[in-house]
Amino acid sequence: MLLITGLLVAALATSFVALRWDSADRIATAVSALAGLAGVGVALWAALPAARSGVRARETGAARARGTGYANSGIDVPVGDTTPMEVAGTGEATAGDGGQAISGILRRRR
Repeated sequence: MLLITGLLVAALATSFVALRWDSADRIATAVSALAGLAGVGVALWAALPAARSGVRARETGAARARGTGYANSGIDVPVGDTTPMEVAGTGEATAGDGGQAISGILRRRR
């Protein structure tokens, strides 16, 4: 990007030297106006909220919990998390002896 900017500046400088001053003045005014509009466009684009990428759990395999353990073959997120989520083909999640197992999406308090 810096190289392109440098080449544009060099091209403008060369055109200003080659042209008469009144022509160069008009070109400089037009280039300044376009640069200002581009700056406003970049500022507006930067101010937009970033799109959140989603979370996916697919083909995860089995998960087993023993004792009071926790098995998760899906997605476990805090309550209120608004991230887009997708679960498909998750493995079997099993728990015994007071454990907990999930194979889908679980939103729980932390």
